[in-house]
Amino acid sequence: MHFTRQFLSILLMNLSGIRQRAAQVLTIIFGVACAVGVLVSMLAMGAGARRQEVADVRADHATLITSGARYRQSNISRDEVAAILGLPGIQKGTAGEPIVVFESMVPIEGRRRVTGNRIYFPLIGITSTVTQYQQMRFTDGRMFKPGVHELIASSPCLRQFSGFEIGDRRPIHGSDWVIVGHFEQGKAQQCVVYADVDNIMSIFSRNSYSAVSVRLRSPADFVAFRDAVSANPALQLEARRESEVAEEGFKELNAILNFVSYFVGTIMAIGATLGAVNSLYAIVDSRRTELATMRAIGFSSGAIVLSVLVESILWAFPGALLGGALAWLFFNGLSASPFGFSFQLAVTPSLVVLGIVWALGMGLAGGLLPALRAARVPVATALRAT
Repeated sequence: MHFTRQFLSILLMNLSGIRQRAAQVLTIIFGVACAVGVLVSMLAMGAGARRQEVADVRADHATLITSGARYRQSNISRDEVAAILGLPGIQKGTAGEPIVVFESMVPIEGRRRVTGNRIYFPLIGITSTVTQYQQMRFTDGRMFKPGVHELIASSPCLRQFSGFEIGDRRPIHGSDWVIVGHFEQGKAQQCVVYADVDNIMSIFSRNSYSAVSVRLRSPADFVAFRDAVSANPALQLEARRESEVAEEGFKELNAILNFVSYFVGTIMAIGATLGAVNSLYAIVDSRRTELATMRAIGFSSGAIVLSVLVESILWAFPGALLGGALAWLFFNGLSASPFGFSFQLAVTPSLVVLGIVWALGMGLAGGLLPALRAARVPVATALRAT
């Protein structure tokens, strides 16, 4: 008999006995579903964090940082301001001024509303042009006044932390600063607090900015803008697209989240694979007489091995779909705040596909040893049974 016909005959026979082996089959399906569900839901943290990080990225935004430095860790002196404002390709504001935002960042402490745990997030000193640089919609209060100890906070600050109501005072570097406004910032869910950059730099005795953000006339102006920065000997800076800066800032968090996800996912996968091995061993043992009879009438060992492997993969597939569905149902859109970074989990189609591939790998690994055992069932077993 041809190998393909042998393989299909054995596989159909194996599948026809599903009712008699329902317990073992369900063990495989639910074990794989748990492993895939955990892996996909944990990887959804990384996908959600990345989606959050690039949610408000615009192609006409550029960032200036010190050559070789990371975002918001630069030392851009005040002497470079005039040269920056004169660079080509920068969009003009309503009053004719270049839309350039100078920043200086310092960490401040907050306490979560529910748990009371302390956490640090950025206080960013900015220039007033920020309202033209990015989407800012005040939901309450007003913009801070230059030179005054006033703060404005994004809406997530109000939801997540205490002490951000209008009129609340926050001690910063020995002085009380007053919350005077709340704003929405595009799709961002991060807590961000803004203040006047000159005031921040004065009280913290700083003489340099940590980053400069620029709005260009169009995305096509970036190349000319970047070349002008590189050609200006007065500027020891480099220009980057906002998307590049966002991706770079996300790499570290993504690496941590992926390591945790794959570590836990691997442990779950090992457990599910061992469960599949035990279940498939039980299935093979229950069919010892059938398999030995097939060997006696001329079925090849290769066809038996392949049929058991395919059967194992077939039981893993619905488990993968179930695990992906449960991850999407319970975790997609769920809010999370690891390491002080707030975002919503995103169970994407690519993660579900990854979960399916992961499950098929578990099915293949789990079916290998039982398949070899099935192929080695002695022909004498069938004869004794007869």
